[in-house]
Amino acid sequence: MTNENIAQVCHETNRAYCQVLGDFSQPSWADAALWQKDSAIHGVEAVLANPSQTPRQSHEGWLAEKQATGWVYGSQKDPWAKTHPCVVPYDVLPLEQRVKDRLFVAVVRALVDEV
Repeated sequence: MTNENIAQVCHETNRAYCQVLGDFSQPSWADAALWQKDSAIHGVEAVLANPSQTPRQSHEGWLAEKQATGWVYGSQKDPWAKTHPCVVPYDVLPLEQRVKDRLFVAVVRALVDEV
């Protein structure tokens, strides 16, 4: 599998998890914006570069990327305004948001272990 393939599975896993929580705002991979795909690919690359990466470290990497590209905290995710409710330290994230980081890392590891 390519890093993009792994990122697609991670994205779709996140999307399904969000839907279970009642959040239907996540587009499918096919409809995702380039910045979303790039973010997922960067996350995959980070886990592959550091196989012992924790979900906390995964979030910290995501957060650093968001902040470097001008995103700030906002109560609603708005790609035009570059606001996102998860632009906070890991310890401040609600449990259901921390689970997304756990899922991301676990999916990458599961797919790499199977290749």
